[in-house]
Amino acid sequence: MNRTMSIIFRSIPLLMGAVCLSYGLYILAGPDDADHFVAGHVNVGLTAICYALFTTAATIIRQLIGRYGRVWGIVLPLSGYVAAAAAVIWGIVLVNRDSTAENLTAGFVVVGVGFVAACVSTVAAASTKFTLIQSAQLLEPLGGPPDGAHSRTLGGVMIAVPAVSAAAGFSLAAGLLVRGDPPGFVAGHVLIGLSAICASLIALVASIVRQVRNEFSDRERFAWAWLVAAAGTVNLLLGLFVLFSSHEPYRLAPGCVLIGLGLICFSILSKVLLLALVWRRTFALANRIPLLPVGTALTCLFFAAFLFEAAGTDPAFFVPAHVLVGLGAVCFTLFSIVSILEEGTS
Repeated sequence: MNRTMSIIFRSIPLLMGAVCLSYGLYILAGPDDADHFVAGHVNVGLTAICYALFTTAATIIRQLIGRYGRVWGIVLPLSGYVAAAAAVIWGIVLVNRDSTAENLTAGFVVVGVGFVAACVSTVAAASTKFTLIQSAQLLEPLGGPPDGAHSRTLGGVMIAVPAVSAAAGFSLAAGLLVRGDPPGFVAGHVLIGLSAICASLIALVASIVRQVRNEFSDRERFAWAWLVAAAGTVNLLLGLFVLFSSHEPYRLAPGCVLIGLGLICFSILSKVLLLALVWRRTFALANRIPLLPVGTALTCLFFAAFLFEAAGTDPAFFVPAHVLVGLGAVCFTLFSIVSILEEGTS
């Protein structure tokens, strides 16, 4: 990877983070109503995920161009965890600041966004030994890790982070759904979608850790990909169910957002598939896999365009239209990551 391309791929997550942040602040600067409050805060919260993805991109790229030191191995993942913690704390503050429906909805969704950012930061932590994947492939299959690989304990801890985040998210979602009121319904279903993304990231973290440690077996080559595909499918089907099982207007936002979160899962699938397909073999179409997150990003944005038009006659479409723009930015950021992975594994 040449220096110009490395700068471009590192810039994409930062630019998409700037889009989410500025767009969210612009929405919050508009009318003081619940729709602007929720859509604005969620878009600002998505900045944490984009920054966490930047730490992953920078971690891998700096290894590929030979400009990676011990300081970067600490600073980059740690800063991602700081952004994730800031999102979680901010969400808790929103929930406890006021008992209004918009504070509860925006607060719990931002907490879920923080969980996802923590999982993505763990991808960055796992990727601090990314170049050892090539070394591991030169060893006997399952014959032990190369020198300098993650320890078994550390690898287990990193895989546990997205697993615990997913479990915490699903637990919060269950508690919200038990409330039985519209704010709990909206926040609960969106948290389910965000927790499914955390579950998808188990597969990505595990794939990287186990390949670095030369523990990635043929039996699990596509097992992790099936986990991600299942999470994305659940989000899509649940979103459609929420949309079409009732005519209540408060169902429009979580239904549409769940579809967008499902598209993010399928963006993650591109990375898990790439790692699986090129492990100890060549795959001629590996350079086509980055097209998948491009397609999901465009789908989010086109879907948002239709929802913006619908919002002109039905205000219930306002929040999902604006949130899907942020989700499209996250999908496009994932294009940067999978392109870097393709370069690093080629």
